[in-house]
Amino acid sequence: MDKLSCLREFMQRHGVQAFITPSTDSHSGEYVPQYYESRRWLSGFTGSAGTAVVTSDKAALWTDSRYFIQAEEQLRGSEFELMKDRIEGTPTIEEWLVKYLKPGSMVGIDGWVNTIADVETLKVSLKEYGVDVRHVGDPFSEIWTDRPFLPESPVFIHDMQFAGETVSSKIARIRGGLGDKGVLISALDEVCWTLNLRGNDIEYNPVFVSYLVVLPETTILYINKVKVSEQVEEYLKNEGVEIRPYESIATDLQGIEIPMCVQADKTNYACYTLLQNPIIQNSPVSTMIIMKNETEVKGYHSAMLKDGIAMVKWLKWLLPAVEQGGQTELSLVKKLYDLRAEQPLFVGDSFGNIMAYGAHAAIVHYEPTIDTDMDVKAEGLLLCDVGSQYYDGTTDMTRTIPLGPLTHEMRRDYTLVLKGWINIARAKFPRGTCGTQLDVLARAPMWQYGINYLHGTGHGVGSFLNCHEGPHQIRMNYKPQPLCPGMTVTDEPGIYMEGKYGIRHENTLLVIEDKDGVVFGPYYKFESLTLCPIFPQPIINNMLDADEIEWLNGYHRYVCDKLFPFLDIEHQLWLQEMCEPIK
Repeated sequence: MDKLSCLREFMQRHGVQAFITPSTDSHSGEYVPQYYESRRWLSGFTGSAGTAVVTSDKAALWTDSRYFIQAEEQLRGSEFELMKDRIEGTPTIEEWLVKYLKPGSMVGIDGWVNTIADVETLKVSLKEYGVDVRHVGDPFSEIWTDRPFLPESPVFIHDMQFAGETVSSKIARIRGGLGDKGVLISALDEVCWTLNLRGNDIEYNPVFVSYLVVLPETTILYINKVKVSEQVEEYLKNEGVEIRPYESIATDLQGIEIPMCVQADKTNYACYTLLQNPIIQNSPVSTMIIMKNETEVKGYHSAMLKDGIAMVKWLKWLLPAVEQGGQTELSLVKKLYDLRAEQPLFVGDSFGNIMAYGAHAAIVHYEPTIDTDMDVKAEGLLLCDVGSQYYDGTTDMTRTIPLGPLTHEMRRDYTLVLKGWINIARAKFPRGTCGTQLDVLARAPMWQYGINYLHGTGHGVGSFLNCHEGPHQIRMNYKPQPLCPGMTVTDEPGIYMEGKYGIRHENTLLVIEDKDGVVFGPYYKFESLTLCPIFPQPIINNMLDADEIEWLNGYHRYVCDKLFPFLDIEHQLWLQEMCEPIK
């Protein structure tokens, strides 16, 4: 029996006419342990974002623009129909369901992997059509016969020299925002940040599977105890944190009588239904974690410096190596990894490296594999989007590299992306401004040419934590969180021409204070944390205005000043040539 048939047999036994499988785990993560890769197992689509919906005779998968090309390829020949999310003409999941379900039908979900917000939205949308939603449990515990186990890797202490604030201080601040209420912290990065602990349960993200409950007098970590060494157990005990088995969260939640805060977009529906007195309220940690302290900011600068050194060495090596021949996307990934691994406090990649040559770069989140790896030639463009995890910080940067002759279209689009990238980087804005209000700065130059991109322009970056951090973002759809000093955010506009090429420039930025405005209080601006030159060869100089040229030349002076003391003369000369002022 094939996978869809097994799922449909489960659905029939549980009296549901459709079943929804998201990409998330019990902790609403973007990247999840292999145990939770049910949507991937069921559909064959390997992207990090997507939702599979199955009825008795239909199957569809929704994903966003980063994965349209990839999903088309991976779903080809299957029963799944690709639904391009947020594209005109694409039905929502609710619209699709009511098209194929009769009134009185039941939609099944696993409440442990669907957030409160998602389930409540689904319920409201389907109710007017006479369709209901029911938590029926996890079908994949039955039908996925060789399912991986939940990871058991040990947790470790994130030292104060990197964290900059004690656990007791953080918990006191959390309690200060709760009054007589408690809070269930489900997001794994928030658990790790609060306890100054890290783990290895999810590839690229130094987190561990757990829940944290903070009550007025008690703090409880729910975790598989095999992951906790005597040292960590003693450390937590000294911080006033009790350890209980991970699976006991279900029973314990039912016994808590005081009001418990749960964040609708970060807490699973099953936990919500178990609480006696749940209150939908954002966790204090969700805003505390994104405000970086002085130690964390210092760590970012250190991590970005190390990444910059590695990138200069790699970029200088790259063009001669490609011209000599024999290089592929994967060989370039390995060479860059080896150079970054030479740097102090290096832990690993912060996400799967995007090393995309030619048409592969039009696949926004393309990651080369043995099956897709291709030769890299001394022509066209290479898009390199990479990030590192260091004990003192997390990095994320993208450079688009000319390897040889370029078309006028490539040079034009390279310059348009550069203009938008510079516009964000040199923005100044009043207190209270959110990323959505800045997003147009990145897109306006390309809109003049009828070009756009559908992914976000920027996301927060964790401090030796998840590369994607929120709730602040720079994107078209409304994200109300204001940008405040101490937040990190990426700046990464792009242009993608299917079957031809992709272009993206990306730096990680820090929000800092600028000055008081003439009216309406303080203004903020960005400091560029990333230290890596932009290739000048593809730029059409007369497409840049004087202010843009001045900013780019200033950025290149800054990069040289920071990196020169750590480079030998050979690499200094290469970098100096790369950063020659544009006129």
